[in-house]
Amino acid sequence: MPVYRSPLLLFVFENGVIMLSNMIKAYFAILSNFRKPISPLLTFSGLFTLRIIVSFGMFFDLLFFPSIRRKKIIKPIVIVGNPRSGTTFLQRFLVNQKIGVGLPLWKMLYPSLTLQKLIKPFLPLMEKFSPARFHFHAAHETNLTAIETDDPSLLFHYFDGFFVYGFFLAWAKEDLKAHFDPQVRDTSKRDFNWLEKVWKRNMIGENHEQVIGKLFSLAVRLPQFLNHFPDAKILYTIRDPLETVPSGLSLVTGVLDGRFGFWKLPDSKRELYIERLYQAFLELSMRFHKDYIEGRIPKEKVKIVRYDRMMKDFDGLMGELLPFIEIEPSPELLDTIKKTSEKQNTRKSEHKYSLEQFGLSEERIRRDYDSIYKTFF
Repeated sequence: MPVYRSPLLLFVFENGVIMLSNMIKAYFAILSNFRKPISPLLTFSGLFTLRIIVSFGMFFDLLFFPSIRRKKIIKPIVIVGNPRSGTTFLQRFLVNQKIGVGLPLWKMLYPSLTLQKLIKPFLPLMEKFSPARFHFHAAHETNLTAIETDDPSLLFHYFDGFFVYGFFLAWAKEDLKAHFDPQVRDTSKRDFNWLEKVWKRNMIGENHEQVIGKLFSLAVRLPQFLNHFPDAKILYTIRDPLETVPSGLSLVTGVLDGRFGFWKLPDSKRELYIERLYQAFLELSMRFHKDYIEGRIPKEKVKIVRYDRMMKDFDGLMGELLPFIEIEPSPELLDTIKKTSEKQNTRKSEHKYSLEQFGLSEERIRRDYDSIYKTFF
């Protein structure tokens, strides 16, 4: 007698197995390097429990918020770029001007509208236990209510993707980067379907019709994303790799130092991790460049946003960017852009970092990122 296998049950089972498998690998990777057996175990148990709770909440959303079924995501604006290339500033500016809605960190943890109603009163208490507290705020100011990159939503629900590699699995004895390469294992359909569910709920919760997302991991799979959201507009931020590479490494290692004591590790362990993270950042840049140059990403769908113009010519940049995303600026918006431009001209970051801190040289970065320099600088 043939056995009936529900596609939904198979999907839930398979992704549950992947989640557990990644957590087990991550646990032993962290344990072997940091010798802290209890803390990561509590974190992973909490994430697994969170997934179950959120799944129930998402189900009840369909009963209490039936408009979710009719909601459409039209012309989403998505910011893509390596960490420390100006993505956060650009997204938060656009969201603050009510051009669209982004996801705060707490809504990635609890994307269910039903759960959000229950949890919102407890946000001040939850802030004391938030993972955002480990961020060095001179590098990246954040908290549970701050608009953030959407990539953690995939970590929270699937414990999968580049965030999992960067913070956890890059510590494994075997280099597992290929496990997150869409050319080897493509989870795009799963991930984009989840983002669509989360974005729809956020639009309903914020009473807005425009999504402004931010995902650095899209750099390696923009063609797949544009197949899923064919009317999307991509803002790709680019900054001199001599700045983004050490700044990005400083951001991630700063979190790990606050959480586990990264800089207390033996040199050999730190160097192996830094090299793997460096290669991951390089892959994000080079894969986008290859797809962009070879025509797999329609150029009319992408606006290149240079970091130096965000700092020194913000009003001129916005004069080009707003027509691209089909926004007619109001006098109030134009005034805000002018004032922001004046502030950007005098802004100085308190985030301090250096190539030498990570065992890197200017010669190596210019060599590795040679095609990026030739195309965009």
